Amino acid sequence: MKRLLVIGIGAGDPDHLTLQGAKAIGMADVFFLVDKGEAKQELVRLRQDLIDAHGRGTYRVVEARDPERDRSASAYAEAVEDWRSRRSRVFEHLIQDELRDGETGAFLVWGDPGVYDSTLAILEEVLGRGQVTFDYQVIPGISSISALTAAHRTSLTRVARPVHLTTGRRLAEDGLTADDVVVMLDAHCSFADLGPDVHIHWGAYLGTPDEILVSGPVPEVADRIRDLRAQAREDKGWIMDTYLLRRTPPPGA
Repeated sequence: MKRLLVIGIGAGDPDHLTLQGAKAIGMADVFFLVDKGEAKQELVRLRQDLIDAHGRGTYRVVEARDPERDRSASAYAEAVEDWRSRRSRVFEHLIQDELRDGETGAFLVWGDPGVYDSTLAILEEVLGRGQVTFDYQVIPGISSISALTAAHRTSLTRVARPVHLTTGRRLAEDGLTADDVVVMLDAHCSFADLGPDVHIHWGAYLGTPDEILVSGPVPEVADRIRDLRAQAREDKGWIMDTYLLRRTPPPGA
C-alpha cells in the first residue's frame, strides 16, 4: 500500500514547523513539490529548506507544475472546480508514477491542511476515480489565522460571539455576517467601505522576513493597507494576506 503524509508547515517561519511535522518529514521517501511559477519560487525554497533540515536517509524530491487557474472567469465556483480537477490529475500522476508500493510520500502544505487549502479535497477526488490506491495521514500546522492573531496580540474569539471565516469575494457580496470575521486573500480590499465601528487586524507574508502588519479602525487604515498591498505585490509578484475584522458592539450589547 502506498502511504501519503499531508504535512502542514506553518505560515512562513521555519520555526512554525511542529515537532510532529518535523518527525513526519523524517519518515518520507518521496517529497512532492508543486511549483506555482517563477514568482513564487521562494515558497518552493522554504519547503526545500525544511526537507534538507529534517529529511532522513535516502529520499527523492519530485517537482510538478501547478495548473494555471482562470482568475478572470465570471463563474468563480466553476473555475475553482475546474482548476482543482486539473490539479488532481497532476497529483494522481505523481502518486501513481513516482511513489512505489510500500513507500511514503509527502506533500508539504502551507499553513494548515484543514484551513483554506485544497489538498485534502484533491486527494479525495483522486481516490474517488479509483485509478490509484493509497492511505494518507494529515499533520496539522500553524495556519495564517493563528500567525495573524499572534502577531497582533489578539484572540480569534470573544466571549459568546461567533467567528465567521470567509473570502474577500463573499465579504463584498454579503457584508459582515458576524461581529468577528476572518477574511482570506482579498485581492480587492473589500473591507475598505466599512464604518468606524469595525477594527481590522491585517497581515501579509505572515511569519516571513517580509511580514507586514497594520491594525486600526477601517476608515483610518484602509488606504494605507491598500497602498502597502499594491506595492508589496508589485515588488514580489505575489501576495498572501489575511485579516480579522472586529465590530465594536453597541453599549449594553
